[in-house]
Amino acid sequence: MRRLMLAAMLIAAAPGQAEEAPDTRGLYLQLIHQARADGRPRAALAYLDDFERRYPGDAEARLLRVNSLLDLKQIDAAEAVALPPETASGGVSAVRGHLLAARGRWDEAAACYERASRASPADPLPRNALGYALLRAGRIGAAIEALRGASDLAPQLAVVRNNLLLALIMGGRRDEAEAGLRRAGDGALRQKLAAEAARIGKGG
Repeated sequence: MRRLMLAAMLIAAAPGQAEEAPDTRGLYLQLIHQARADGRPRAALAYLDDFERRYPGDAEARLLRVNSLLDLKQIDAAEAVALPPETASGGVSAVRGHLLAARGRWDEAAACYERASRASPADPLPRNALGYALLRAGRIGAAIEALRGASDLAPQLAVVRNNLLLALIMGGRRDEAEAGLRRAGDGALRQKLAAEAARIGKGG
């Protein structure tokens, strides 16, 4: 219902309107972020097309476009988007990491995620991405350390928990992994992680 209300408010503010509510940009970006979170990257791109007519050259919109294209596995199109200069939050470094990860260039991706993590040390997501990139690069000890840091920041975030458990399994730390699996209380998770570990181990 809230998303419908946001959409209605945005539609009501026509592009040619002389004056817009001061939070129109924020509402648009919230709608785009929500579309991605809901697994609707095509809707996010449609909203971005409309948003960029109002706010051409917006740096955050460009990063959202790259991420939405990557959601659709349109890597060439994502790489064609001109990235803005780095921000204080490290958001551009994180997106560069996503682009490199999409090509399987895990060491280079890890370097980008490391810069993003240093720029936003309290944000668990760059640390999580760093940990996964390190894991894929075969640097399992460093991956576990990075993922422990992400888990300390966001202990309830499932993607962080699962990546840490995956790293523990691949690092042979089965007692710690077993304890984490028991705490997770997800009967299917064990098989999912075992299958993912096997896939990565085969270079998948």
